[in-house]
Amino acid sequence: MNSKAVKLLCTGLILIVAFVIWTILVLTVDVKPIGVNETDIGFATLNMWFHSLTGVNMTLYNITDWLGLIAIFACIFFGILGFVQFIKRKSLFKVDFSLIVLGGYYIIVILCYLIFEMIPINYRPVLINGFMEVSYPSSTTLLVLSVMPTVNFQVKIRLTNMTVKRIICFGSILFSTCMIAGRLISGVHWFTDIVGSVILSTGLFLSYKAIVTIKKV
Repeated sequence: MNSKAVKLLCTGLILIVAFVIWTILVLTVDVKPIGVNETDIGFATLNMWFHSLTGVNMTLYNITDWLGLIAIFACIFFGILGFVQFIKRKSLFKVDFSLIVLGGYYIIVILCYLIFEMIPINYRPVLINGFMEVSYPSSTTLLVLSVMPTVNFQVKIRLTNMTVKRIICFGSILFSTCMIAGRLISGVHWFTDIVGSVILSTGLFLSYKAIVTIKKV
């Protein structure tokens, strides 16, 4: 195992542990009934201050919700790519290792989403279509920040045209940045929801990249 892979894996695991600690803090620090129907929200002072700055913009919320489909389409594309390799090569073990690990990685991301749907930490600052919805961590932010870096990574190892690489990678980074800003400004998440998603998604991606890097050396 080379030093780069070790650093990536250690950083990824540290961030995943940091996410667990952050979640515990969200559950215990400055908890007040400031949510919809007086639900308890951690870091209440910080969250209320930030929410008062942004207000609520449902148009922006709906736009970022729909744009989240881009990340889902990326998952589908890589799934199809792996399936085509499986059909052509007639063996799962002959499918590119990075794609096999990527499939497992996407499953883990989905499991994280389902777990926090079943175990609500926070509810959104506002009702969505008249209903209370869980908001921690931000699922759209988690999806985008977990998937788009894998798009960059796959592009870098599969394409040879530097111009195309740069365009796709720049577009991916710009898209991810706009999505984070959009979810924050839309006011349908608490600030701590977004922070949690950023920490978890970064930790998961670096762990994925480390595993693929280990195989390559």
